[in-house]
This record gives sequence, structure tokens and C-alpha cells, in this order.
Amino acid sequence: MSSPQFSRPVYLIDASIYIFQAHFSPYIECFDRQGGDLSAVYGFTQFLLQFLRRAQPRYAAVAHDESLFCGFRHSLCPNYKSNRELPDDNLAMQLQACATLCEIFGLAAFGSKVYEADDIIGTLSTRVRVHEQSQPGTASSCQLHIVSKDKDLAQLLKAEEDCLWEFSSNQRRFRENIKEEFGVSPEQIPDYLGLTGDAVDCITGVPGVGAVKARELLQNFRDMDEIYDNLHTVAQLKLRGAKRLPGPLGGHRGLAGVGRPPAALVGGG
Repeated sequence: MSSPQFSRPVYLIDASIYIFQAHFSPYIECFDRQGGDLSAVYGFTQFLLQFLRRAQPRYAAVAHDESLFCGFRHSLCPNYKSNRELPDDNLAMQLQACATLCEIFGLAAFGSKVYEADDIIGTLSTRVRVHEQSQPGTASSCQLHIVSKDKDLAQLLKAEEDCLWEFSSNQRRFRENIKEEFGVSPEQIPDYLGLTGDAVDCITGVPGVGAVKARELLQNFRDMDEIYDNLHTVAQLKLRGAKRLPGPLGGHRGLAGVGRPPAALVGGG
């Protein structure tokens, strides 16, 4: 029996965003008979039901975050996500319940104490593409729909049909939209965040290199490695403040180097 071809979109869901969105929403309240909070479970259930009704997926998987403060990124960057707090007992129970709920709905659920949900989605996306390309006599035509609003996941959009779907606002962003928004290709997002930093995840970046300069640098160089391999030519670029850039870039190479690995996803190809 031959392996199935992904003739319909493959949906990869970043669960944590929708769980925490429900947990912190002032508009969602649900309690058990003892008064324990179940808002995250209730809100996530509503999200799953709406997703299944709207997308009617044939192929779907859900990735959960289980590695807060114990994942491999914290060994690379101790300050990574230091603005977060560990879930209390109630929220930890709800997170586990949400993972179980996915399985009840027939959705494959994945989590890891080492890797984040983003990495799991990256690994799944690569496996889907490898599987599709391995099918004899067929051209790869699978479409990846990554259900999340996390900009880090944009780096996984390899084909023009792939999209980052922010379900709550029903906004779909394709490769061309990422280029328009950030001024760089999806593959360059880790380098972009390594240069600019990312306050959401406590990634510092290079002081003095904001979104505009990072965009212009990555329009002239393929990635961060190429920037540093050609640091002596940066001052000659036709961009504002180019002559001053080699100083902060060279002096803070460690910050850029530390910032890029947390932004780059494991398994993303």
C-alpha cells in the first residue's frame, strides 16, 4: 500500500498561543464545581471546534510548549524568555488537559521538555516536505498552513502557497506578505531578529541596529554570516549611517550570534 500524498493543506497548530490567549482573556470565564479555573480549557476547546469547522482538515497536528526554562535555548541564552513565569498548578493541569483534548478530537499532539512548539512545527513541516518529495512520479504540491501569529514561524514558509494563519483575525500571511512586512525573505527572519533583537523573547540584538538597518543589511547580504565575513565592506554600502555600522556590529558580534540561534528553529530545513 503506497503512502498518501498530501493533496489537501497540512495544518500545523501552535497551541500555546490560543491556550494562553484564552487563559488571560477577560471575556472567557469557566470554573469547575470547586471553583477551579478552567478558562484555558474552555477557550481552547472553542478554538479547536471553530478550527475544525472552518478548515475541515484532513491532515493536522498540534504542537505544545512544555520546555519553559528547561529547553536547550536557555543554555545558549540565559535571558531567553526570562520575562515569563512558570505555570501554577492549575494552569499546568489545564495545559495537560488541552493536550489530551487534541487527542480526543483526533488531532496528533506533540510536546517536548527540550524543544519548543516552534521547533516541533519546524520538524513536522520538514518531514511533510520530505515525504511529499519522496513520492514517485509526483511533483511536490503540499501546502503548509501554520496556525499561529508567531513571526518566528514565518521562516518555515518555503513555497508560495504556504501561509501563516492567525486564526483569531483570520489573517493569512504568505511569503510575499512577510517580505512586504519585514523587508526580508522568510528564510532571513532568524538573522533579522538576531540583529534587531526581540523584546518578546528577551533577545537583545545589536545596539543601534533597528528594523531599518537590519532590513537594508539583509538586502545586501544573504545572512548574518555573510555580513560578518564582509564586515569591511559594510561602511561602503549606500545606506544611511553605513560608515558607523562596522563598529557596533563588530563590537557586539556576540549578541548577534547569541540572538540568532534562539530565533532559528530546529528542524526547519
